[in-house]
Amino acid sequence: MNTLVCKSPGLFNYEEKSIPDLKKGYVLVQVKRVGICGTDLHAYKGTQPYFSYPRILGHELAGVVKDHNGSSLCANEEEITILPYFNCGNCVACKSNKENCCVHLQVFGVHMDGGMCEYIVVPENSIVKSTGLNLDTLAMIEPFSIGAHGMRKAQLRKGENVLIMGAGAIGLGAMEYARIHGANVIAMEMDATRLDFAKKYLNIEHTIHPKEEDVFEKLKSITRNEMPTVVVDATGNQKAINNGLLYLAHGGKYILIGLQKEELIFSHPEFHKRETTLMSSRNANRVDFEWVIENIKNGNIHPENYISHRVKFKALKSVFESFYQPAAKVIKIMVELD
Repeated sequence: MNTLVCKSPGLFNYEEKSIPDLKKGYVLVQVKRVGICGTDLHAYKGTQPYFSYPRILGHELAGVVKDHNGSSLCANEEEITILPYFNCGNCVACKSNKENCCVHLQVFGVHMDGGMCEYIVVPENSIVKSTGLNLDTLAMIEPFSIGAHGMRKAQLRKGENVLIMGAGAIGLGAMEYARIHGANVIAMEMDATRLDFAKKYLNIEHTIHPKEEDVFEKLKSITRNEMPTVVVDATGNQKAINNGLLYLAHGGKYILIGLQKEELIFSHPEFHKRETTLMSSRNANRVDFEWVIENIKNGNIHPENYISHRVKFKALKSVFESFYQPAAKVIKIMVELD
């Protein structure tokens, strides 16, 4: 089978590999769609934590079961996506229903080889059935779920002022959750195209372009001088993360969905006087996938609006670098393997 291997930061190679062998509790899936996310882009550039090379990237997947290997959880020729977070089931986190941050977690396409190939073998308990959703939509469920998981931790109140920094796919997914739960969402993003997308497709009324506007004054105006009671980082940018605390209301929650490799640097007095609740948000749980699927089916979320770029698998290597350019106006890249 054909695979695309990230040999080292900045270097992709196509390689022929054998179709992986099946073992008990695993199923064989033919990959049909792979969504490209910030994790893949950062891994290619060498700026993503938890990575070693060479690595086959790709964890936002949709495919068709080709050998269910006796599993009762799926059928041959069934279209599926997967929960790409393979957990041990026995550690302190797993026993607390926090398998998304398992001590021994193996994220598909991050800690282990992922889905930029024609066939994969995955644990049967990672399968998420299509229930009528198409392949493009199935490949979009995971990034929406990442945003939903982070916002679920916020325990939002209706009408609450929520600042979400970063309007990539994960940040937009967080905005979807906050919007559906009745929060007053404020989107902050350096890319005007993404801000326009949030306005047009998510009906986000309040947006901030930090290079063109005074962030503090705009937030004061929107919140009537109270400032947001929830601030969410979905940028994965160290400067943005370190500055985000300063935008938070007293008594508020600061949730880090984005990830970067360096230290968090906060003023302790600023952190302390707010009695800040600081939370990280890692991956997602099956309940988040189920929430996303429900809201796609009832028309609250429209994944088809997000796909800004399509590329055939055989052409991915030659165009991958172009996705970093602002002129590309990327929202979501969908790789097609059929």
